[in-house]
Amino acid sequence: MKLAQLLKNCPVKQVFGNLDAEVTGLHYDSRQIRPGDAFFALRGVVSDGHNFISSAMAGGAGVVFAEELFPGAEQVTTVLVENSRLAMAMTAAEFYGNPTQDIPVVGVTGTNGKTTITYLVEAILRRAGLAPAVVGTINYRFGSELRQAPHTTPESLDLMKQVSDFRRIGARSLVMEVSSHALDQRRADGVHFQVGVFTNLTLDHLDYHKDMEGYFTSKYHLFRELLPRDNGRAVINIDDAYGQRLAAMLPGALTCGRSLQADIHPEKLDVSLHGIRGRLVTPLGMIDLDSPLLGEFNVENLLCAVSTAVALDLRPQTITHGLAEARGVPGRLEQIENDREAVILVDYAHTGDALRRVIEALLALAPKRLLTVFGCGGDRDRSKRPIMAEAAASGSDITIATSDNPRTEDPEQILNDVRVGLTRVHEREWSKADAVSGQGKGYVVIPDRRQAIEFAVSLVRPGDVLLVAGKGHEDYQILSTGRIHFDDREELRKALQAGGRP
Repeated sequence: MKLAQLLKNCPVKQVFGNLDAEVTGLHYDSRQIRPGDAFFALRGVVSDGHNFISSAMAGGAGVVFAEELFPGAEQVTTVLVENSRLAMAMTAAEFYGNPTQDIPVVGVTGTNGKTTITYLVEAILRRAGLAPAVVGTINYRFGSELRQAPHTTPESLDLMKQVSDFRRIGARSLVMEVSSHALDQRRADGVHFQVGVFTNLTLDHLDYHKDMEGYFTSKYHLFRELLPRDNGRAVINIDDAYGQRLAAMLPGALTCGRSLQADIHPEKLDVSLHGIRGRLVTPLGMIDLDSPLLGEFNVENLLCAVSTAVALDLRPQTITHGLAEARGVPGRLEQIENDREAVILVDYAHTGDALRRVIEALLALAPKRLLTVFGCGGDRDRSKRPIMAEAAASGSDITIATSDNPRTEDPEQILNDVRVGLTRVHEREWSKADAVSGQGKGYVVIPDRRQAIEFAVSLVRPGDVLLVAGKGHEDYQILSTGRIHFDDREELRKALQAGGRP
């Protein structure tokens, strides 16, 4: 494709060189460059792509997109831009034939609920015959085609290629999780969204965004810049305070929530161990709800999914049947079969708000006891650690604090931060013997996650609920020495099979 065509929708400051240059490929990794390719010099948190321009040129790059002139710029066609990431997003869309331009595209953003909502919307779109592809935290998929998801929202080049591939094999709609990092880094620019969904905003990612206002601003980008004003529709959960704020900023948004003021809200609702049933008031009329999902917090996810379908003008019967067919999401209150007459669950909850919501939902099921295993990731926002700990300890009979993905941090230091929250609820740390005796409520700290899970299984009695939180669908653990295979679901099954005795 000629460079002039690639730049059709790309904001450019200046071009030095040949606009008729033929571009054979696009890359942001200089090691992948082949003769005739274009290279995008991206400024990252850790490294700066401008430092690798010489390497890209040595590999045969015919065009370089950069934010400033560089040594040897006269030897290659140079495109000066204000923002290399934005330029890459718009150029990638053009290079891959604008694969999102002529299909319904739903973008879901927010701290919690994104993955579950994409699964629900996927089921509804499938029922509507719209052959949905999904890009999200767990994987990138269409039908039987599954690909690993290194990021919730991939880099724009990877995203456009992925969607183009899915379109080629039959995808007729797209549902994607849109993370705050991706929005801030312009990875989703160039996507033609038809519906943007806002779930909620709670404390998370402040290691990147610095404060909640910056976090909110990144989310707002989806609705302010990427959702078309003429035919785009915002879906906003107004049970959330930031959702109320966003709705006030977006007249014409379709609101949902338990509040009677929401455009879509429950007329009646029953949440039990058997699922969520009820009737919803919507602009399309009453919609019956019968979902196998567990927990009060999933009511918000279902409302967001229904609202998305309403925004797409799908039939009420299609929505009802689609949700009934939607199975559980991997790692989201995923049940582990056992012979203990107990409920054992794995969940991805890794923020204070998410953990609080899950625990409240489980307590509503009236277990004899609730046992919670959780940890906090290393090299991430330290401020949420005591909050998660307090949420776990406040709602659980026995709390077991352990490692999550410590990365390069000392696991003991992470657990010391966790103890700050635990001691707000309990006066002292229990020994294992204290936990085995089962007298009162308390917490235990076991740094090794496998040992923590084994100990938790050893404590389970009939009527208990055991929650292992934080990693959900992940099948790895990131240590200072690198990534190892580790799956909470596998570890629970092994512990149960071994007899789970201390």
